[in-house]
Amino acid sequence: MSDSEVLLRGRRVLVLVGEIYEDLELWYPKLRLQEAGAEVIVAGPEASEVYSGKHGYPCQSDVAITQMDAADFDALVVPGGFMPDKLRRDSVVLDLVRAFDTAGKPIAAICHGGWIPISAGVYQGVRVTGSPGIKDDLVNAGAIFADEAVVVDRNHVTSRRPDDLPDFCRELIKLIQASI
Repeated sequence: MSDSEVLLRGRRVLVLVGEIYEDLELWYPKLRLQEAGAEVIVAGPEASEVYSGKHGYPCQSDVAITQMDAADFDALVVPGGFMPDKLRRDSVVLDLVRAFDTAGKPIAAICHGGWIPISAGVYQGVRVTGSPGIKDDLVNAGAIFADEAVVVDRNHVTSRRPDDLPDFCRELIKLIQASI
């Protein structure tokens, strides 16, 4: 086993999926976290459902979000796309995000993924970034917006777009390592 495969051995990361997720923002972190040794579970509105990404790439959920408990995971990844706008209307999703936040576990949101933590009410006073399209939403939710490739504040890792994924994943892996 290489050094990169042991960074997160024994760690479990939950990734959210739903219709019209941003393909790269789900797959790049999923594969990078697996490469680092983490067990990655993909949860969607339905178990074993296939969801289409914005660019047509399919992703099958491992489990239903309703079956998830933050206590069973070390971190949460919230990809962007149009998916977050629908998932943030689900009280189970919001309760799950709040549980990760209350436990101080890493919550990583990229691009429009920030809509879910906004609706969960966990960004008050947190320094974040995200898609320029949700800057006003972040600020109105009480977040401190920074236009940077990646921002880490406490247990939150945020990035703006797919181009930021290398920085996003590097900082998420560091945060998961530091939080255990």
